[in-house]
Amino acid sequence: GLLSMPMVQDRLLDRALARAMNRAIPEPPAGGLRVTLCGTSSPVPHPTRAQACVAIQVDHRLFLVDAGAGSANVAALAGLPLERLEAIFLTHFHSDHIAAIADFALLSWVAGRPVPLALVGPSGVTQVAKGLNRLYALDGGYRVRHHGPDLLPPDLHDLVPRTISPGVVYDEGGLVVQAFTVDHHPVAPAVGYRFDYGGRSVVVTGDTVVNDALREAVTGADLVLADALSPTLVDALVRATRAAGRDRQAAVFEDIRDYHASTADLATLARDADIGLLALYHLVPAPRNALMARIFARGLPDEVILTEDGTAFLLPPDSERIEHLP
Repeated sequence: GLLSMPMVQDRLLDRALARAMNRAIPEPPAGGLRVTLCGTSSPVPHPTRAQACVAIQVDHRLFLVDAGAGSANVAALAGLPLERLEAIFLTHFHSDHIAAIADFALLSWVAGRPVPLALVGPSGVTQVAKGLNRLYALDGGYRVRHHGPDLLPPDLHDLVPRTISPGVVYDEGGLVVQAFTVDHHPVAPAVGYRFDYGGRSVVVTGDTVVNDALREAVTGADLVLADALSPTLVDALVRATRAAGRDRQAAVFEDIRDYHASTADLATLARDADIGLLALYHLVPAPRNALMARIFARGLPDEVILTEDGTAFLLPPDSERIEHLP
């Protein structure tokens, strides 16, 4: 047939690549915010979801909250403008929140990021940055020698750490980012972040339980992206792993129940807190099918959203409208 002919194959390939390369870059509403979920899973392995990562676009700036394994691929395939990446805000230093930092550093460097990439987080972030810089020093050197310093400036390779405390951690061009302490005991320090811009606000909780401090931090926010655990699904995992003789794995599942926000507590938060929309990410465990999704959503108000990788939200300025792009 025609598809067996190299000339036809090449022509079809050229057309497909042209469409892919000319795909429009996702942009935020003028003067507003765009939020893209680049990772919605947890350390529990999932075949199609990346680990925790939220991308927030403000005008021509791009920021991340956390960078879990696989999330850089999601961001790149979603067409996010990685050359505009200014900073990665880390909530804490569990592996499922930091494993893709180097991937984002490389992809944004190759894409033409014009400034060093800031790694922002609580005490400990300097250790993470220095470790990654040392780990990837050889890789960076190879790439500079291969492609040349004009294409890949060596001074833009290394991460630049910045240690923050609760309070305002970024205030430029109308965007204000605040960090607040969360309870992820025994992990400490651990923080969440609130982004305010154009009269709109987005909160990313990171990993936490629901308590009075969290309720205060989310008050008045338009969009809250919250860590979420389904006790019903976790209990089922404990039973299944115990029955299979996997006692070590069962012990881990038992331990995670007390330092993530349960769906029951999140249901109360959604009903009682002064927030516009509650969307759940870092799902423990992330549903693999429609049945698991229904179980995860038990007891949650209908308006609460279980996000997936690629889910996006648009927040126009000075409005209450939130456009949900599944």
